Parts: sequence; structure tokens; C-alpha cells
Amino acid sequence: MKDLTQGPVQRHLIAMAVPIAAGMLFQTLYFLVDLYFVGRLGNAAIAGVGSAGNLSFLLMALTQVLGVGTVALISQAVGRKEQDTANLVFNQALLLAFLGLAACLGLGYAFGAHFAATFGSDSATAAAGLSYLHWYLPALALQFVLVAMSSALRGTGIVKPAMVVQMITVVVNVVLAPVLIGGWVTGHPLGVAGAGLASSIAVAFGVLLMSLYFARLEHYVGVDVRLWVPRLASWRRILAIGAPAGGEFVMMFVIFSFIYWVIRPFGAPAQAGFGVGTRVMQAIFLPAMAVAFSVAPIIGQNFGAKQPERVRATFWSAAWMSAVLMSLSMIVVQWRAPALIHAFTADAAAVQVGADYLRFISWNFLCSGFIFTCSGTFQGLGNTWPALWSSLSRLATFVAPVLWLSAQPHFAITQVWVVSITSVTLQALLIGALVIRQLRRVAPGSATAL
Repeated sequence: MKDLTQGPVQRHLIAMAVPIAAGMLFQTLYFLVDLYFVGRLGNAAIAGVGSAGNLSFLLMALTQVLGVGTVALISQAVGRKEQDTANLVFNQALLLAFLGLAACLGLGYAFGAHFAATFGSDSATAAAGLSYLHWYLPALALQFVLVAMSSALRGTGIVKPAMVVQMITVVVNVVLAPVLIGGWVTGHPLGVAGAGLASSIAVAFGVLLMSLYFARLEHYVGVDVRLWVPRLASWRRILAIGAPAGGEFVMMFVIFSFIYWVIRPFGAPAQAGFGVGTRVMQAIFLPAMAVAFSVAPIIGQNFGAKQPERVRATFWSAAWMSAVLMSLSMIVVQWRAPALIHAFTADAAAVQVGADYLRFISWNFLCSGFIFTCSGTFQGLGNTWPALWSSLSRLATFVAPVLWLSAQPHFAITQVWVVSITSVTLQALLIGALVIRQLRRVAPGSATAL
């Protein structure tokens, strides 16, 4: 356990953000490695993997329900010096993780074909998406267990073990991808199915490594099957904090799925370019997201320890760090957008769509980074509903206008990106007002979730 209630908050932010960013980078490399080798299979394969991979946003939403609630409750318990409470939360989170794993596999295999057919631009794209999804589902399902373990450690101020495990699993994935996708060594290429299988094997290995870490090295919280009896009160506390945060990722899933659907008339190259662009964008967002992920446990521990000034100092320090990081990212994208897309596809039409997407969306980077920081602040305070309200605002400011534009005779893809810039800016203004209002209410003695 690491005490985050003492010492400069900027130092804690950097000390946590660096390994978190490294871990998230390796996690994103799952998609990029798969995309690199799948890109050699053509636009239908790229678009299929991209649309099926978009399902990961929905799974991220569900795992965030678990992860955010676990981080908030454990970090606040650590701040109050209540180790038994932290350990109970961890074990109940593990129990929920295994239930989520079973549900993910059952529902995924039951409705995967319908999902692939709905968002694929043609039959070839839908078939590629379904093939990838069938083999990728175990990787998605096992994320519940990984998130429960890594979130418990993050709540106690420990982030390096999760980073090391993610690094190792990406190495495994990198080794397996050319073998399973392209048939290196074996001479039996599996195509997009091999991409999903490589990720599933790598994530399973990561779960094994994290389990060994908890069994041998972790002492503040640990696996105790005696605490696996369902405690509905603990479940309600985890879900009450985590559900709105998960709703934010559901909105991301809805937005990106909507875009895949609305650009179908432009064909597989357009979907492929957008798919590559979103994966590159996720990688670009990693530093700012790492800062936001660091905010939650630091604020949680200080909120639990009744230190409101450190809570506010953490938010403003993180906001400035995020602004600097995202400004630099915007400059890079404006300068080298086509090269970033061309690394994963040589198709001129796909490169054009992906590069245009990145150039337009880069004007959102500052606002997006601020939104991440505000969301992390709400998570640490244990009140995640305001962040969800801000995300829901995009149904009115993005989905509705784009739906209207798509019905017009001169509809163009770039119109989607312009509307996105406006909607994200409005979301940033809304969530900023909400978080400042919330921070003004934080006072000494307010050590329970707001």
C-alpha cells in the first residue's frame, strides 16, 4: 500500500501516471498489433475487425462499472486506514468479475452474429467481424478479472505490477499474431480469427500472472474465498459508484457504433479508415487518460482522509498536465496524420478518411483531456453521476444532428467530424461546471461518497 495523503500531489500524479500510461500503451498495442497484420488482409478485414473491436467499448463500460467502484471504495478505505473494508471490497469485486466473465461469453456468442451483420458495410466485412469476435470474446471476458485485480492495486496506490503484466501479455500477443494470423512457422494462416485468438491467449496469460502476484506478493488486499459469499450491500456500493462511470463508456460505444452505421454507404474503405483512426486516437489519448486514472485513487485517499485542499490541488494539477499533453498531441496529429494512418493500411481511400478524421478530431484533444480529468475526479469522490450526465448530452448535440445530416442529399463524412468537435466542446463546458461545483462542496469531515 502507498500513502497518497502525504507529499506533493504533483509527484504522486507523475509517479502513478507514468506506469499507468505504459500499461495502457501496451494494452492498446493489442489492437495496433492485430490491426497491423490484419491490414495485410484488405479493407474488409480491417473494417470487420474495427467494427467488432468496437464491442470492446461496451465491455470497457461494464469493466469500468467494476473498476471505478473498486478504486473509489478501496482508496477511500485506505485513506481511513480500514484494511478489512478494503479487503472485503476486493473480494466482492472478484466475485462480480467472475459473474461478468460468464455473462460476457454467453451473450457474446449468442448475439455476435447479429452485431457483426448490423455494423458491417457488406457481407465480407460482417463475416470478418464475426470470425474475429468469436475468437476475441475470451480476451474481452477475462478483462473483468484483470480489471478487478488492477483496480484493487490502484486503489492502494500500487500501479507497477499491472503495467509489467500488460507489457508481458503484449509481448506474447506480438509473438503469436504473425504465427496465427499470417501462418508464420506453421504454414496455416488463420486470418482475422488468428488475431482474436492471439489476444485471448495473451490475456489469459496475464490473468495467470496477476493471480500469482496476489498469491505471493500482495499483502494489503488478498484473495480470501471466505469473503466470496455475496454481500449485496457491498455490491450496491460498488455498482452505485461504478454504474454511471460505465455509462460513460456505453456512450462511447453508442457514439462509435453510430458512426460505423452512418458511414456504411461510403463503403469498406471509409469504415476501415475510421477504424484505424480510432485506434490511433486511443493511443494518442493514453498520456492524458493515464493522468485521469491517477487522479481517482489520489483524490479517493485524500477524500477519505478528510483533506479537501489536497483534493482540489490534485484536480487542478491534473488539468494542467492534461492540457500540456493534449496540446502536444494535437500538434503531432496536425503535422503527421496521413503517416499515422498509412502505418496500418496502404489503401489510399482509407488513408484519406483516417487522416481527415484525425485532423478534425485533434481540435477536440484539449477538451477531451479535460473531460478525462473531470471524470477521474468524480470517481475519486465516489459521485460519478455528473460525468454520466455530461456524456448523455452528446445524444442531443452529436447523434441527433448527424442523423439529420445523413438524410440530406449532400451528406459528407467530414460533416460528422465537425459536429463532433462542437459536441465535445459543449460536453467539456458542462462537466467543468459540474466538477467545480462539486469541489466547492468538499469540506473537512465529508469522507463519505457525495
